[in-house]
Amino acid sequence: MGYERYRGSVYKFPSLHHWTVVVSGPKLIDELRRRPDDEVSFLEAVESIIKTKYTLGPEADADPYHVELIRDKLTRNLTDLLPDVVDELSLAVQDHIGNDTAEWTAIGVKKLCEKLIARASSRIFVGVPVCRNEHYLEQAVAFALAVMKDATAIAMFPTLLQPIVARLLNGTSSAVRKAMVLLGPVVEERQVLMREHGQDWEGKPKDLLQWVMEVALAKGYSRQSITRRIMMINFAAIDTSSSSLTQVLYHLAEHPEVIPPLRQEVEKIVQEEGWTKDSISKMWLADSVLKESQRFIGLNLLGLNRKVLKDISLQDGTRVPRGCFLAAANYGTHHDADIYPDPETFDAFRFARMRKKEGEATKHQLVHTSVDFLTFGLGKHACPGRFFVSHELRAMLAYIVLHYDFKLPDPAQPPKNIFWANFVVPELNGQVLFRKRRVESDVDPK
Repeated sequence: MGYERYRGSVYKFPSLHHWTVVVSGPKLIDELRRRPDDEVSFLEAVESIIKTKYTLGPEADADPYHVELIRDKLTRNLTDLLPDVVDELSLAVQDHIGNDTAEWTAIGVKKLCEKLIARASSRIFVGVPVCRNEHYLEQAVAFALAVMKDATAIAMFPTLLQPIVARLLNGTSSAVRKAMVLLGPVVEERQVLMREHGQDWEGKPKDLLQWVMEVALAKGYSRQSITRRIMMINFAAIDTSSSSLTQVLYHLAEHPEVIPPLRQEVEKIVQEEGWTKDSISKMWLADSVLKESQRFIGLNLLGLNRKVLKDISLQDGTRVPRGCFLAAANYGTHHDADIYPDPETFDAFRFARMRKKEGEATKHQLVHTSVDFLTFGLGKHACPGRFFVSHELRAMLAYIVLHYDFKLPDPAQPPKNIFWANFVVPELNGQVLFRKRRVESDVDPK
């Protein structure tokens, strides 16, 4: 493995269109974080990976105004928004897992998590009733899947042919057209209210659609553009969060001894404080399980992807030519025994124990980024939605653990991950058996 052989240094490998230079060790990873955008570009790397100007649209590529909305408005309003997420989650779980307290039900976990994430996220993205419309949710998931499928297909062709290939593919455009049938009238209705009342009125929605509209309409963007922007935000939420939730449910089903203490923590906190941002923040064991799941396998073998825009030399003297890609060794870092003792063991409460040390309570949260934990990136290009994602995933995990028993159909055959290029994909057809628990009413969302 490259990390083991070149730990603290660099190694490279070729792909279809470029070389990727992988850095490892805290010094080089931090140097990659600090390199200016005019030398190594995050946005150009993303464009190369998911072909943003074709899959997400040229406006999103040229004007990513949604990033600041997520980083600022969404994060600042989590206290008000999270109870709505939990409320929607409680309804979605009953719809998609059921209420049978007698029999075990086999459920495909990846599809389940896509539906739960799409619905709970859409509650604060577009509000009620659109977030409960099955046709809209199907298009949100379809758009997310189409982005990766279309990007993969486009990347198989030379650069000169990619615009032609992109025009022949219509996965994302089809999802946007279908979503507009439902979202378009909502946007139109809100436009009328904005013209009549200005920036504020009684009952004004507090959701991402409203914030996107206020920016987009001021820039002269169309309703179709607004719909595509919401679909793009859905892509970021659904694709990664559903895979993360899938992996952690697989891990817990494989390690049932973890569930009782996790359930005990959730039950105690919820009985005392309910389902609020503050109470969810106190679920240290749930946070630790999620972070350990990301450390143990995660979604990417490499991270901090950057495209090199000019010839540069790293601090160790390595020369990296223009056109190459730079990346950090996520998997290698997360499995380094000098950083994480016994790294090949899934230790669910590893980070909860680390947080108990004096002065370490914040450092080892899921949302905390560092050269030792790279899931959310690092520096100014770290995932802007990680605070929402961490609370949403904690709430989902806590709710499911509290209300359901679950186990593997065959403990001797846990689901296997799929390794595809840089990506780690949880088994798509893996199943887990669920059975509703009888719980006290005081642990349910009010």
